[in-house]
Amino acid sequence: MTTVTVRTIVSDEPPMPLGERLIAEGLISKDQLQVALKEQSRHDEPLGRILVKLGLISEGVLRDTLGETLGHDSIDLSTAIPDPDALKMVPKNIARRYSMLPINFDKNEKVLTLAMADTFNVVAIDQVAATLGAGVGISTLMAGEAEIEAAIEQFYQYELSIEGILREIDTGETDTLNVAVENEEYNHPLIRLVDAILADAVKKDASDIHLEPEAGFLRVRYRIDGVLRQVMALHRSYWPGMVVRLKVMAKMNIAETRAPQDGRIGLTLAGRRIDFRVACQQTTHGENFVLRVLDRRKGIVPLEKLKLVKETLTSLQVMMARPEGIILVTGPTGSGKTTTLYSMLNYRNDESVNIMTLEDPVEYPMPMIRQTSLNEAAKLDFANGIRSMMRQDPDIILVGEVRDEETAEMAFRAAMTGHQVFSTLHTNSALGAIPRLIDIGVKPQIMAGNIIGIVAQRLVRRLCRHCKQAYAPDETERQLLGISSTKPVLLYREGSCEACNFLGYKGRVAVIEVLKINQEFDELIARGATRAEMYESACNSGFRELAEDGIRHVLAGTTSLSEISRVVDLTARVT
Repeated sequence: MTTVTVRTIVSDEPPMPLGERLIAEGLISKDQLQVALKEQSRHDEPLGRILVKLGLISEGVLRDTLGETLGHDSIDLSTAIPDPDALKMVPKNIARRYSMLPINFDKNEKVLTLAMADTFNVVAIDQVAATLGAGVGISTLMAGEAEIEAAIEQFYQYELSIEGILREIDTGETDTLNVAVENEEYNHPLIRLVDAILADAVKKDASDIHLEPEAGFLRVRYRIDGVLRQVMALHRSYWPGMVVRLKVMAKMNIAETRAPQDGRIGLTLAGRRIDFRVACQQTTHGENFVLRVLDRRKGIVPLEKLKLVKETLTSLQVMMARPEGIILVTGPTGSGKTTTLYSMLNYRNDESVNIMTLEDPVEYPMPMIRQTSLNEAAKLDFANGIRSMMRQDPDIILVGEVRDEETAEMAFRAAMTGHQVFSTLHTNSALGAIPRLIDIGVKPQIMAGNIIGIVAQRLVRRLCRHCKQAYAPDETERQLLGISSTKPVLLYREGSCEACNFLGYKGRVAVIEVLKINQEFDELIARGATRAEMYESACNSGFRELAEDGIRHVLAGTTSLSEISRVVDLTARVT
């Protein structure tokens, strides 16, 4: 049976008519509405289409307003890149007849997402359902009719898959250097190639895209679940045109080829908004591009869904209940520090508190939270930003990173004056944060009593549930895990299947240690105790190391021992 998913808002009150909503939001006047209604009586067309034809509102305004009125999510097709697999599922004549555009096909959920001008057109949805066959669900997004018509002509006309575009370039006469800048013609295959690579990376859940020119070719690598993997190699002649396209999209200076540049790209992929943080740098063989994929849907995870041990989750909640002090999250780059911080902020986010952040840059916009990016031109660094935020009556302050003495001093000053401060620090462990802060220049007497707790974390790859393989551990593995030689136990290692792209792993899970600072630990910090003394005190208070949390995931079959060993030091457990 084919399922159809339509998002609706249940309300006791009838939805406000389109004209009244537009007047209420100040988008049109009563006089303009009367003109449109009179025109509608003559031509018998929907009011929204009449308003657009008269030039009183734009297609985008109509789309968003109708979406709010009817209770549907809307999509802006001007920045959308459809999934080639989705386009193949709906013939062009059906798409044009019912004013719909296939946006994305989720192979795991078996759901096709359609952008439609009329999301309540049951005849159109039934027609598509009949074409798809049983077992495929349909989800709808609202879009403007003119936008859909233009997108149908644009995307159905040209090849959108990476393989098809490369075949088109190789077999046709394409000028790979002359990519239109002022008038970005979609018929140029290099423009479609860049878009296809971005869409492919998002579809494969990549966190970063590396475009690396070599002497004779261009290497394309994705970082998936924390590990870089080469996905293709392109001819060197494609790269100059691709550079121009990327710089135009990221609003960089296309004439500058020697100095490093940063930019940002916003697109609608897989039916949702995706941002890319772009950085380019000159290398021996040309400009190297790295794009960080910022998926808002994945960026902010509720604290309860981080799959933490109950004791760890309780410790975090108790730490956040304290009204003032600093909570530090430590770990190397790419260890999920930002995700954890955002989850903690989201847990505290409500109308009763004023949360302000200072980031480099802002990665995921969050409602009700005042977020600020560092700005070199305005001489706004972390230290100056904290000074400014202190005058904004904040309850909670997020400082992107404690990098130097001045930033640390201002962060601790904020904590000492009744604010709760969240920040990150680059150290290998929770206990390692104390000597690191001393090295930066923070006095032990200042730290004591002002640190609420320290969280250290890593991300490890999760074994694919479809192909993971059970096996009995040998003596060395039992020693690493702290299991007696007589206890029956099964571990799991990676397999290989289509569901995980033959990698054996799919997704990641956090390995976390939480050091809650109590009065006894404060005294140890104040008198400059040794690391051994601090470790003993922490263990007496229930502290669990990263290795212990990692081993818990191994015994649960969530990940493999080799994967834990890749990111957590287990050598101390071998005698």
